[in-house]
Amino acid sequence: MNGITIEHNPSEARLMELEVPRWPIWDKETSTFPWTYDSRETCYLLEGEVIVTPTKGEPVKIEKGDLVTFPAGMSCTWDIKQSVKKHYSFD
Repeated sequence: MNGITIEHNPSEARLMELEVPRWPIWDKETSTFPWTYDSRETCYLLEGEVIVTPTKGEPVKIEKGDLVTFPAGMSCTWDIKQSVKKHYSFD
């Protein structure tokens, strides 16, 4: 298991419970780059499509409307297929 968890189309109540609208926004154009998570990240995709491939794992598709948690210490490659705009929170 790669440790990535995805909630597809979480309810508005769930997003409010997590205070997602208060989180900062990050956006990025179509690109491919390596990334390592120093701490756990939870993000909610407002726009876009990404294939995230953990260094020792299978590719995971993430799309608009997905609430995703990445574990601390995970190294991966981000392949942004459609420009991304997301709320994010590190803890």
